[in-house]
Amino acid sequence: QHGQPIYNLQASFHSDEDSLEHQIAMPDVPSPDDLASARETLAQEVGVAADWLTWMNPIEQRYVTPAPWSHHRTRQPYQRLWIRTDGPLPDDPLLHACVVTYASDMNLFDTILANHSTRFDDPAFMGASLDHCMWFHRDLRADDWLLYDMDSPIAHGARGLARGFLFSRDGQLRVSMVQEGLARLLETTADGA
Repeated sequence: QHGQPIYNLQASFHSDEDSLEHQIAMPDVPSPDDLASARETLAQEVGVAADWLTWMNPIEQRYVTPAPWSHHRTRQPYQRLWIRTDGPLPDDPLLHACVVTYASDMNLFDTILANHSTRFDDPAFMGASLDHCMWFHRDLRADDWLLYDMDSPIAHGARGLARGFLFSRDGQLRVSMVQEGLARLLETTADGA
């Protein structure tokens, strides 16, 4: 941008092969069929503004833990939700990986803030994703429910770290990710500026 690099991508690829296998267990959570949509949950919080806030989101979300914008959030450094596209996708594994990559950035940073009273819309807070790494362990479908299990093991020195795991409904770990974010509290004056 303006002659300066603003984005750096490093990618590696691997063909599947027989090898040792193990994985962490998928958390025991309610089925997405038993949970309200994010739009329904948001409507309880902000009323009619929920439609406006969610109308362009191509990812359907159903929170297992209270949403980061919820008045009922638990202030714990983790969150869980089910995600999928809001409609069917073609049978193209690369497209599904791209959609999941997009969706993975929608909630992961919020996990850093979940343990604090700060939110992204707080004028006394400045946040930005600094890096985002993903590992695709198995093929997946972005148009089928995936449990997004996230935690934040540390926030310190205006930086925070969040980890995420995507499980298919059958309990298989499909994707792992890590994100480092800038999490800076800004100085404010008596008038809030």
